[in-house]
Amino acid sequence: MPLYSHSRLSSFEQCPLKYKFKYIDKVPPDYENTIEAFLGKKVHETLEWLYGLSSSQRKNTELDAVISYFIEKWKQEFNEQIKIIKEGMNQDYYFNKGVRFLITYFMKNHPFDDNTIATEKKIFVRLDPEGKYQLLGFIDRLVHQRATNIYEIHDYKTGSPKSQHELDSDRQLALYSIGIRESFSDVRDVHLIWHFLDQGEKKTSTRTLMQLQTLKEEIKNLIQTIELSTDFQPKPSALCSYCEYQSRCPITNNQVGLSRELTQISIASEKKSERQLQL
Repeated sequence: MPLYSHSRLSSFEQCPLKYKFKYIDKVPPDYENTIEAFLGKKVHETLEWLYGLSSSQRKNTELDAVISYFIEKWKQEFNEQIKIIKEGMNQDYYFNKGVRFLITYFMKNHPFDDNTIATEKKIFVRLDPEGKYQLLGFIDRLVHQRATNIYEIHDYKTGSPKSQHELDSDRQLALYSIGIRESFSDVRDVHLIWHFLDQGEKKTSTRTLMQLQTLKEEIKNLIQTIELSTDFQPKPSALCSYCEYQSRCPITNNQVGLSRELTQISIASEKKSERQLQL
């Protein structure tokens, strides 16, 4: 059985056909990267660099150094093949967003003296005692509050914010908390913390042991459903415009064909009306 991840599970739920293209058939995508993903990666890399410094270095690091690091990474790796999906937007728009995210984060969190013990920490999550069902994940930043033995899983978000209700049922960080509880023997509790960089907001949630056990069962059932699936049907949604397999999707292609057909009908109708007026 393959090693699953939160993104892999989400891909199946969002669209089984996309899941099949990506994880089973391993079909080459229409494009490798979107500007939103690129922006998120560069911001994450910059914060990883910052928290990778020693405690004294972080305290003395100035905002200009953080922004300079981001600019350097952006210029080194940006290329014209990165897909900009939203019409009217360009590279500068997303670049400036990244700068703004980092300025806001720096002003709110400097001098970064928060007991961070790891960044981009690889975590394995066992869903059953035998280890048949496992997940792999990466934690943006892990904090250990030694006085209370509370661990904090920090996650940076460059997209739209979520409500508290949505975060209280979010499963990604909750799954990671299972791995943290297994990895450290002194865990009293695990706090799940999201940093919504566009709004400069920080939101927190927790899970009970009973909730985590229920989550394990739900994920095992989802994996079993995936493993037994033989008919991977497309699932149209607002996410279709961001899908990297649109050229192979029957839904997308039918919509394009229908749109062209309606346009041709409209043009023919207009020409017929013009001829009638001339008569």
